[in-house]
Amino acid sequence: MSPSTITLLFLLFAVVMFVLEKIPLGVTSMIVCIGLTVTGVLDVQTAFAGFIDSNVILFVAMFIVGGALFETGMANKIGGIVTRFAKTERMLIVAIMVIVGLMSGVLSNTGTAAVLIPVVIGIAAKSGYKRSKLLMPLVFAAAMGGNLSLIGAPGNMIAQSALEKINLKFGFFEYAIVGMPILIAGILFYATIGYKLLPECDPKEEETFDTKKDFDQVPKWKQWMSLIILVLTLLAMIFEEQIGIDLCISGGIGALLLILSGVISERDALKSIDLKTIFLFGGTLSLAAALQKTGAGEMIAEKVIGALGADPSPYLLTLVVFLLCCVMTNFMSNTATTALLVPICLSIAQRIGADPRAVLMACVIGGSCAYVTPIGMPANTMVVGVGGYRFMDFVKAGFPLIIIATVVSMIILPIAFPFFP
Repeated sequence: MSPSTITLLFLLFAVVMFVLEKIPLGVTSMIVCIGLTVTGVLDVQTAFAGFIDSNVILFVAMFIVGGALFETGMANKIGGIVTRFAKTERMLIVAIMVIVGLMSGVLSNTGTAAVLIPVVIGIAAKSGYKRSKLLMPLVFAAAMGGNLSLIGAPGNMIAQSALEKINLKFGFFEYAIVGMPILIAGILFYATIGYKLLPECDPKEEETFDTKKDFDQVPKWKQWMSLIILVLTLLAMIFEEQIGIDLCISGGIGALLLILSGVISERDALKSIDLKTIFLFGGTLSLAAALQKTGAGEMIAEKVIGALGADPSPYLLTLVVFLLCCVMTNFMSNTATTALLVPICLSIAQRIGADPRAVLMACVIGGSCAYVTPIGMPANTMVVGVGGYRFMDFVKAGFPLIIIATVVSMIILPIAFPFFP
């Protein structure tokens, strides 16, 4: 059996097991990771590289930074202030999605989510609203916000690099022509009809932060120090390029400062790390690596696009590219999906004489629609444990958002990016 066939079988196994959840998500991920090694598809180093991925390091660091915000009671204080202004759960959802969406336009969407997840859990604890109703809109807004600027997500720059080679390019905020209407439509959807689709989960106590403690005995300096270090960590992430320090390192410095200053004990810091998230994310990265290494991902893409024939309609091509990216990005990173499909889409667009910018825009926007699986993007994985989510919660709440994004894109793309200008 060829490596690509083995990889596709493991992909099928992962999809089925994620949907059925007969075994924990993290265990499924580890079966895939180890299985790909045992069958010789990946070497040990490649298979387990996900566990030292920069996003995993960021997860660990931000779980500790978030944990300090809870252990000191500062998250609850912030929650109390916010809930005075947002009087209903729907108002909170709108406020969270607007803030996260706009921040993700100029920051890493993973970094934005990592910083704000503990704050939102604090808001939920203070307001009495279900955190599962607030955290899912947060990560969806982070994904949508990545389409507001050239630096919003790595996939945006991949498409830009490909265009520059043929003397074309996107403007800094040109992605927002499609991205902003999708973000607005998404916010309106979850504030109205989609609100009922958001899950009402009760995470197990051992999987989450203790938000019911009495914080009266916690020294004020510890509370303020936890907030100051969180803000400084956020600033370091905002100015990542200027200071030359990666997101995960900034998070690590913040976590170390909290432990060394005594704001949070080493025991509590370790307790705040959600290992379920680490195993789920680290394990499934091996599947993404196998899809790339064996060519299975490229094979899927070429088969689907090739089925359109030698001279496909530009409109049909754009729709197929968009939907293909939507599917693949929910099992691979959006960066990997975009990197895989951009050269294929570019060559087809050039062959039929269509403007490559229209097809590549569809590729990038579709590649950001990681709404229907907990492994679609790092931010999704981060909230699985603390939100108490199951795989199907993402499918039910996220699938309508893919439909919305598809409809909005198919209306705007032909107008803003004509195929034959």
